[in-house]
Amino acid sequence: MAIACAKAAEEIQAEDIRVLDLRGLSTLTDYMVVCTGNSMPHLKAVLREVEKDVREKTGADPLHSEGKPDSRWVVLDYVDVMVHVLDEESRERYALEDLWGDAKTVAWDGENAVADEA
Repeated sequence: MAIACAKAAEEIQAEDIRVLDLRGLSTLTDYMVVCTGNSMPHLKAVLREVEKDVREKTGADPLHSEGKPDSRWVVLDYVDVMVHVLDEESRERYALEDLWGDAKTVAWDGENAVADEA
């Protein structure tokens, strides 16, 4: 699911896409996908593309979403995977990758997704 979310974000040209493995670190979710949209319309497009692609590939819809594109940070909650789509300023300010610095980064852009040390 996390890989499907990352690939969908990539298809609509989201920037700096990261997949973090939070298993054993968080009780909220197993994986977090973090990516950046470069404008308000782009944030909307990334959200729309992720939801559409994941629904087509897995049949899943987010259980919940939080935020709106004009808030510059939206979260799609697929329970085991949370997708954070932020604008560049919000991403720098909240530094989710630093907050979860102990998480492993998942290599998702190849044929075989594997967890590497972050």
